[in-house]
Amino acid sequence: MLVYHNTKANFDHDVINNMIADYVKEALIKHGINDQNSSEYNAWNNSMQFMHNVLDDPRIPLNCDIDIEYNIPQTSKRVDFIISGSDDYGKDNVIIIELKQWSTVEKVDDLQTHSVRAFTGGAVRVEAHPCYQAYSYAVHIMNYSEVVADKNIHLYPCSYCHNYREADRYIIEDPIYKTWIEEAPLFLKTDMMKLRDFILRFITKKSSDGELLYKIDNGKIRPAKALQDCLASMLRGNKEFQLMDEQSTVYDACIKAMADCNKDGHKRVMIIQGGPGTGKSVLAINLLCDLLRTGSNVAYVTKNSAPRKCYLNLLSKNDIKKQVNINSLFRSPFGLCEVPVNSYDCLLIDEAHRLVKKYGRDYHGQNQIKECINAATLSIFFIDEDQRITVNDIGSVDGIIAWARELGIDDNHIFHGDDLVLSSQFRCNGSDGYIAFIDDLLGIKQTANKCLDLEGFKMKVFDDPNQMRDELRQLNQINNKARMVAGYCFDWDVKFHRDDYDIYLDNGFKARWNLDENSELWAILPSSFEEVGCIHTCQGLEFDYVGVIIGDDLIYRDGKVVTDKNAISKDDNSSKIRTCKDDALADRLIRDTYKVLMTRGQKGCFIYCKDQALREYIKGRLR
Repeated sequence: MLVYHNTKANFDHDVINNMIADYVKEALIKHGINDQNSSEYNAWNNSMQFMHNVLDDPRIPLNCDIDIEYNIPQTSKRVDFIISGSDDYGKDNVIIIELKQWSTVEKVDDLQTHSVRAFTGGAVRVEAHPCYQAYSYAVHIMNYSEVVADKNIHLYPCSYCHNYREADRYIIEDPIYKTWIEEAPLFLKTDMMKLRDFILRFITKKSSDGELLYKIDNGKIRPAKALQDCLASMLRGNKEFQLMDEQSTVYDACIKAMADCNKDGHKRVMIIQGGPGTGKSVLAINLLCDLLRTGSNVAYVTKNSAPRKCYLNLLSKNDIKKQVNINSLFRSPFGLCEVPVNSYDCLLIDEAHRLVKKYGRDYHGQNQIKECINAATLSIFFIDEDQRITVNDIGSVDGIIAWARELGIDDNHIFHGDDLVLSSQFRCNGSDGYIAFIDDLLGIKQTANKCLDLEGFKMKVFDDPNQMRDELRQLNQINNKARMVAGYCFDWDVKFHRDDYDIYLDNGFKARWNLDENSELWAILPSSFEEVGCIHTCQGLEFDYVGVIIGDDLIYRDGKVVTDKNAISKDDNSSKIRTCKDDALADRLIRDTYKVLMTRGQKGCFIYCKDQALREYIKGRLR
């Protein structure tokens, strides 16, 4: 989406007359984007003066095109500054510039090669390295723009930190960022002339193709063959994503539905149900790869960022450039409210039970179920209604059907039912009986599985949380697939600088929650074992062994497992269970939360309960 689009001559005029920030703001409001962000307004005033100085050279033509805050199609990402034109050989080029006002940054750690810690938005935050940002924007446009591919338009990303101190160059140019700086050169405060020379290598006259960026913005969105081949090669031979049993028949039904959509143009909705560990995500990733290979514009969608990041890493096998190449295939439902109808051929909405209604990050959002259906010709929802864990979670089979009908899709094009239910269990040692046992144990539903009789799956209750951690630590040394998790009961003291630890238990046990800056990759970072994961960092993922810390929100009294929403931490702003006025809903959400946590392990589930009575009750059930 073109926001501020003008010639260099008019851009110069707007900057010189101190109107550039007002014009950019007015253009954003015109396009329905207005977050009243005063720091962003000040940034335009500041940064555009610097860009005006960079471009103040007669060799850069007055009729080349300037774009500010270009909104990349199908995303909520905006490119700070773009210059488009032609070089001396008549080749059309686009320069993407990520602008930063930072005067210095800090390295987060040696493992986080995409990130820096900088003061922005009134606080110190973990942000993407500016060179990585610029490079990722260029890759996304190249991967999806038919015009760029067909007309051989070249994109050149870079970043300009115009306030950054030369004395601290060694930090922002640390060797861990080498890949991004090689792909998108970095220019600092003293590098204005170097940036000008960089621009002059690619733009010395107006583009030969007229309104170059306008044609890119309005051209057809089509996944590039390079993107198709890249994901296909990653999936090939990756044993984590092999289809089995009824996954393959449901896969066939989805492929047919996409073919039918392409044939008759009718929108369709599919609802695929399955409990924990039935392979919903594996199926979704296979569909992502194969639909992409046929030229479909497809994306994998989850509200929770942790599954997206982990699957991205598993597929790319830590090849960071490959990660950037396929990153656009993994997206959040936030921002879909801004996407035109049927922009995607297919959306694969995993963890659909976690979708929400209008949320702060979406200015025009109404309901994420509606927005997913609206954005794609074929919407495939993967859902387990028993895994709703917050008051805001609205995903349900009935809700999806209702919105499909509301959006004009007749029942002949809404597919759900027994043929689309995944039942084979690939977690918990392949036992459906374990899931039934957990349902009965937690009081979610009565089943015939009163005792656990499961050979090969290790379930153990500990009286000492240190012993549980020690045993898990040993198991984690095998292949980094053991983690500790907990419910909503414990405060986030480290985050709010109140204490050095968050979780204190008997016998001197203490631990921290997973840190915000590591949360998306907590499940796979070797260094994160000592941190306790919350529900948001582990839902949708699995380990060999999981250690569950049950807090005071789940206790055993008078012969029953009962819940206490008042035991939920006051720091918990995501679940809203503590303040929920519907006691029955709060009760169910607490039980569902622990069911999710206790079904993350493939080989074993270890448990420590703060409530001794609950501890003894579970031990008795295991006998």
